[in-house]
This record gives sequence, C-alpha cells and structure tokens, in this order.
Amino acid sequence: MSTSMSGKLSCAVAVALGLAAHASAQSVETIASGLSNPRGIAFAPNGDLFVTEMGTGGAGPCTLSPVFPFPPRCYGATGALTRIAPGGVPGFERVATGLPSLVLATGSAEGGPSDLSFHGMVAYVTIAWGGDPARRADLGDVGTLFGTLIQVKPSGQWRPLVDISNHEAVNNPAGGPIDTNPYGILALPGRRIVADAGANALIEATANGRTHTLAVLPPADPGGRDPVPTSVTEGPDGALYVSQLTGFPFWQGTASVWRVESDGSSLEVYASGFTAIVDLAVSANRDLYVLEIATGQVPPFPPPNPGLGVGRLVRQCDGGSPEVLLDGLNFAAGVALGPDGTVYLTNNGTSATDGEVLRVEVTACP
Repeated sequence: MSTSMSGKLSCAVAVALGLAAHASAQSVETIASGLSNPRGIAFAPNGDLFVTEMGTGGAGPCTLSPVFPFPPRCYGATGALTRIAPGGVPGFERVATGLPSLVLATGSAEGGPSDLSFHGMVAYVTIAWGGDPARRADLGDVGTLFGTLIQVKPSGQWRPLVDISNHEAVNNPAGGPIDTNPYGILALPGRRIVADAGANALIEATANGRTHTLAVLPPADPGGRDPVPTSVTEGPDGALYVSQLTGFPFWQGTASVWRVESDGSSLEVYASGFTAIVDLAVSANRDLYVLEIATGQVPPFPPPNPGLGVGRLVRQCDGGSPEVLLDGLNFAAGVALGPDGTVYLTNNGTSATDGEVLRVEVTACP
C-alpha cells in the first residue's frame, strides 16, 4: 500500500525549467492561466473543455499531511470545476464553485477536485484525500466530502454520490496499511470506475451507489514498490487503460500502462518504460499520450536535485516506440485529446495562482 499519493506527487515536484517542444510537437499555446492547482482535464460531449481546480484551501479546520514532516493542510471551499476558453476566447469560467479544497501553507493542494469524466453533460469528479480515511474526522463535518465521487450538473449544482474512501476502510483490497486517494475517474453507462492511488486498486461504483473492487494492481517491481494507479480511460477496444505512478523513489523507466478487461477479469502490462505517470489519454487508434511528472532517479539512490521533477508529454504510437513531444513541464497533471487532433494539458498543477492549460499541436502518428 502507498503512503498516500499526495505524498508521492509532492516528492516528484521540482522546479520548472521551461518548455521545450520536440519534433512531433509543432506548436505550444497557453489558452488559460491563473488557475488554482489545476489537475484533471476533459472534453464534454458538446466540445467544451473543462478542468478541475483543487483550489487554495482556506483557514481550516486543518489536518496533518501524511507525508514527513507532516505539515498542516487546511480546508476551504475553494475548489472548482472550470470551463476553459468559453466561446473560443482565451481564459476560463468557473462553472461549479465551493468544492472542498485542502492545501498546504505553500499553496500546493493535497486534497480536492482531482479528475473528471463526463457521461452526457453530467460531470463526475473525484475529490482526492490522501491518507487514512479515518483522519477525515479531523476536519469535522466537511471531512466527509473528501475521498468521494461527486456529480456536477451543467448548471454547476453538485452533490456527493459515493464515499470511495470508505471502500478502502472496509475492504482494504490490496492489504497493508489503510490508505486511500481517489484520483482518476472514468464515467461509463451505469458505472463509474475510480483509480484509487492510495488503495492501489480500481474501484467500481454502480448507479445505486454500491462499490466493489474491480482490479488490484500488483507491485511495480520485485522490490515491492506500490503500483499507484493514477488514471483510467477506455480504449477503442473497450478495455480499460490504467496509468501507473509507482511508489517513491521514482526509478527511471519503471512505470507502465496497464490494460484491464472492462469487467476486471484480467490485467496485463500494455506498455512499459515510462516514469512517474500522472495521466494518460488513448486515441481511437490506440496511440498512447502519457504525462510524466518526473524524470526519475537512477540507482543507487542519488541526492535530490532540481532536475528530478521535470515533467514530459510522451507519445507511443500503436506498434511504435515512445517519443517525447514536450518537456520542461512543471507538474503537468492532466492530459486530453481534442476533437481537432490536438493535445491539451494542465501545467503548474501545484501552484495556487499560476496554473495553466496548454494546447499542443502534434503531427499525426504514421
């Protein structure tokens, strides 16, 4: 089990060194800036682009982070579901506000709206937690909002649907210490599938609000590091594709993309050789767009340095080898494929004031 995906993400963050486009990325454009801890990104069926903002937290109540040296992270109703570039004009509009947010004194969020997926025009949003679900009681009544899946209507009205973290508390599907962080979400007809990065499992929530374990990922390597699933998406073959962060330390080339049968009956490594994957998109041709938040470390364990946190957008065309489309990213937390064939991603995902959305034009796979 993991020590919390929030902690693992914090370990992977470092200083941005500037964007560098590679041969397959023709241009990079910032279409929104000034976002607060932006994470997931997705298109609605009508073509509108949305992101989740984890927000800026607030005055409290507070609870301790599960990551050494255990600083306080404080609550505020500052999270949001945000429409990007409405009407084609650069910028953003917060559609649903007042979502729960849990933020460190540094401004980096450790809990709140982390990912989204649409079924029709209704959005389903995971509210990340990170840690033992019992510690949510530290926050009083608002603690029950974390570790959940919420529903957001087009009007911006929202309500909690399912307590995903309670599934870990009751079932602990992967064994080990109780730890939960509902992070990635895929909404399908009659079911919602959550990648719980703390529980190391895919949790399915049915329309009646019940949960069950769909799949448990095995350890990342013979050393027993946690697999840490961060996102789940559906491929053109109807299977589920799951990205893997891995537990700390983030050894170079040890993260994989898993293919899981839709009913969870079998799972296998589909592509490997990546590092610290935070999100994943799969095209209609089964091309992979992989977002990495760290370049990774090389054994033996080296001392920290600022270069370890540089993120990348990597593509692997079906049947091909991975290629870097864009690097120099600073905690780029979410990636989506646009209907026009371009790639969209959130960047500066741990900044309370400087989060942004990038539009990346890329050449087509052969």
